[in-house]
Amino acid sequence: MALISDGKFVEDDWRRLSDEEDLPRAGKIIVSQIRLDEALAASVPGVQLGVLVANNVEPAALAPYFSRLALIAIAFPAFTDGRGFSLARLLRRAGYAGELRASGRVVADQIVHARQCGFDTIEIPHDLAVRQDEAQWTRALATYSETYQQGYGTRGSILDRRRKAAS
Repeated sequence: MALISDGKFVEDDWRRLSDEEDLPRAGKIIVSQIRLDEALAASVPGVQLGVLVANNVEPAALAPYFSRLALIAIAFPAFTDGRGFSLARLLRRAGYAGELRASGRVVADQIVHARQCGFDTIEIPHDLAVRQDEAQWTRALATYSETYQQGYGTRGSILDRRRKAAS
């Protein structure tokens, strides 16, 4: 898997555990939602915890864990399945302030929308990273700097700026 942050390929310092693996005593780990309660119960001070969730999970199911999760990764089984974008927005609105990661079949053309929905990073499979290199992700991020939708971490939408200028 390749990790993209701000349009650049970066080193991933998180380790995704299989459901059969023992929980480590240190490091940054990502567990499945099935294993979340076990990982939280066994957590030690040297471990940062993340969870990988399906794109149709209810945000209310994750809300009690927000303060203990450093990362929530949302699965994208296909680039045509946009439920992960909606879930990211809902998680941000519910108050999640940690790292949000889109994980799976996300294409470079979706990077601006992903950031507007609240994603910090995008994790894509190796085959997709070969077809869409870092230069393509950087170009895609720079292509659309203005949007009509309100987003997270942006300087405001076109409509917000028009309304402000008119008043």
